[in-house]
Amino acid sequence: MAEKTNAPEIRFEGFTDPWEQRKFSDLTDRVSIQSSDPDLPQVEYEDIISGEGTLNKDLRDKEGGKTGIKFYAEDVLYGKLRPYLMNWLYPQFNGVAVGDFWVLRVTGCDSSFLYRLVQTDSFQRLANASSGSKMPRADWNLISQSFFAVPADHAEQKAIAKSLAELDSLITLHQRKYDKLCTVKKSMLDKMFPKPGETEPEIRFEGFTDPWEQRKLGEFGSVAMCKRIYKEQTSEQGDVPFFKIGTFGTDPDAFISNELFDYFKRTYPYPTPGTLLISAAGSIGRVVEYQGEKAYFQDSNIVWLEHDHRLNDTFLKPLYSQIEWGLEGSTIKRLYNKDLLSAEVTIPGSGEQKEIGRFFAKLDDLIALHRRKLNILKNTKKSLLDKMFV
Repeated sequence: MAEKTNAPEIRFEGFTDPWEQRKFSDLTDRVSIQSSDPDLPQVEYEDIISGEGTLNKDLRDKEGGKTGIKFYAEDVLYGKLRPYLMNWLYPQFNGVAVGDFWVLRVTGCDSSFLYRLVQTDSFQRLANASSGSKMPRADWNLISQSFFAVPADHAEQKAIAKSLAELDSLITLHQRKYDKLCTVKKSMLDKMFPKPGETEPEIRFEGFTDPWEQRKLGEFGSVAMCKRIYKEQTSEQGDVPFFKIGTFGTDPDAFISNELFDYFKRTYPYPTPGTLLISAAGSIGRVVEYQGEKAYFQDSNIVWLEHDHRLNDTFLKPLYSQIEWGLEGSTIKRLYNKDLLSAEVTIPGSGEQKEIGRFFAKLDDLIALHRRKLNILKNTKKSLLDKMFV
């Protein structure tokens, strides 16, 4: 393997020459010709999907006439304002970049290679060097005078760019599949639960005709939570993850001992596998299914409904997503026990609950599968950007 100082870790077959250190200003010009041509599509920050380099709308639907920097197809657009937002674009059309963009036109390398270069960690670190200010902007004086390793052979530049472009296309395809499934779920939630004031949904499974009943959650059970854990009982490393409201549903930053966990689990309320945990602070009403793993949860901020057999847990998950918790338009930042218990719901019989719960569980599994595939592809791209550049 070539030394990391002058060649990347991964190279295409046939390329062995060391890479050259090139000043960024020798690779590209920063163009600044202004235009307000209403016939040209206009790109703004809000039009770009962060970190993906794709547009989130058809630019032809936007009104034109704003003033910005005119760009041509295969120029590189780089969002200099708050560069950590990763707003970049490699357009295949002429247009106008409105707002805080650099429009980069190559002079000393392949344009598709430059587009990948600005996505690398080495470029991003320099672009974010002014991140201490409230509205950080990438510093052109710093970037333009900085040196980056570039293959001398344009064929190698193109090969690198082509492989990453193909991966980008795959990421975009899976992102669209994932987004479509999320849209399908939202639509089915709307259609498979009754609208406000109604007792029957628009879509029902065959064999179910009885009207749904309007009830309050408190009629089915009570609020439960884990025993309080004090800060001095936790550590940054340990045996059992302790989830607080800030880490609920993500990675823990605190732990408790096995001994304390076993005692509290045996002595005080603790969720059973399949129980739906609800955030009572922060992002109120967020739901995470407890799957039986060894973990402990912050009292009062993470709670669950201890209910009887009249409610099915798999049905509760989509049901919770329909509840507004009586907080709409309110400044309340906490879901109190009385709020949860007084929440009004419309529910079917147990058989229909199971069918609805099973349907959304399968849909959730499919969405999770596509999300995992998407994350694998994004992590693969990140790894390749690290290993295919110096």
